[in-house]
Amino acid sequence: MNAAEQLLEACASALAEADVVTDPDRLPTYSRDRSTGSEAGTPIGVVFPRTTEQVSAVMQAAHRLKVPVVPRGAGSGLSGGSNAIDGSLIVCVEKMREVLEVDVANGYVETQPGIFNTELREHVAGHGVWYAPDPASKDFCSIGGNVNTNAGGLCCVKYGVTRDAVLGLEVVLADGRVTRLGRRTIKGVAGYDLAGLMVGSEGTLGIVTMARLRLRPLPPPATTAVAVFPDVFRAGMAVRAIMSELTPSMLELMDRTTIAAVEQWRPMGLDTNAQALLLAQSDAPGQAGIDESDRLLELCQAAGASEVFRSEDPEQADMLLGARRMAIPALESMGDWLLDDVSVPRSALAQAMVLIEQVAANRQVMIATFGHAGDGNLHPTIVVPRQDKDAAVRAMAAFDDILDVALQCGGTVTGEHGVGNLKRAGLAQELDAPAIDLHTRIKAAWDPEGILNPGKALPRW
Repeated sequence: MNAAEQLLEACASALAEADVVTDPDRLPTYSRDRSTGSEAGTPIGVVFPRTTEQVSAVMQAAHRLKVPVVPRGAGSGLSGGSNAIDGSLIVCVEKMREVLEVDVANGYVETQPGIFNTELREHVAGHGVWYAPDPASKDFCSIGGNVNTNAGGLCCVKYGVTRDAVLGLEVVLADGRVTRLGRRTIKGVAGYDLAGLMVGSEGTLGIVTMARLRLRPLPPPATTAVAVFPDVFRAGMAVRAIMSELTPSMLELMDRTTIAAVEQWRPMGLDTNAQALLLAQSDAPGQAGIDESDRLLELCQAAGASEVFRSEDPEQADMLLGARRMAIPALESMGDWLLDDVSVPRSALAQAMVLIEQVAANRQVMIATFGHAGDGNLHPTIVVPRQDKDAAVRAMAAFDDILDVALQCGGTVTGEHGVGNLKRAGLAQELDAPAIDLHTRIKAAWDPEGILNPGKALPRW
């Protein structure tokens, strides 16, 4: 019996029969995430643990047999981070969905990793509190995946990304040991921040089986402001001015290509003549929210906006916010798509957007740019005709060009989607030699056999 067969036998002993899948017809469903252009192999099987103890048993056997393991949540990732490699075992936590505790007095929730972001937010709202991080994919992304990629979201400009919400984690290490990292208290500096190190590690250091997440009071209803611009440069300059003075709870951007794609896919009366659209919200209470929104629109006008308005209609505000969240599915409907994810300093946002337009022209591809303008996080999405091999080659070249634009502007190759297996070469360009050495040493300390999500997240040179 070879190592793969021994591991599957050990999994069958530790899990229910239905929670160990080797059917070749079902394996492709769990072999890759939503990314395009990323490599994916063939796993030996998929297991669906329901408890920390089951994850531990699986990892003990995998460690002993030296079989690679790929952790997986909802599979909504966009960088190939949960893609299978040949001969790997997929450990999918989608059946670990229980909310374990909501502690309102101390401001945290403890949850298993498989629950969807929206489900957790709705659950804690029933206790009168709020979980802030809200990725655009919140309806179908899991909390475990959010932790593994340090996911952001539309409101992170004010409330931070997932790492800012993580107080503690329960983690199964590569050898099957279980540890609890972090704390229950708001403050705490005992030891290295190992919980913070786990956040964004993309399953290369351990498997999260419980997340203790910070909760906040429910915010008041938001005031929505919209500004239309004649070009992306002036929209970028408006963002710079806004964030130098204000702290909106949301500041999102859509360029003309994105606006047109959304309107074509789901008509809602968007102005398809607009070259760029800024969508902002303020959740300051009462008149303060109105005043902040009005000041934001004044700054947009000073930057050259052709139209500004503050929405008094909650339904219109929801429609505009929905339009932003529809960007990816709208573009996906148009052809083969390749979504990038870069962040630049806010002062360089205008420059970056102009350079991305130049990439589109140089590579002769369509690029739709949208994203979280308030923190400089852009999602340039390349769309080419389906099954057009020449266009696919140009798309990958444009993808790499956009990474170069981010670094040229003093930014980073990934703002929130992670490195996965798509951006390892880009990460190697971003990090210096000592930083690369530290990454390698940390990986070796946590996973000396190199079985956890090999080929992901670390720089490739």
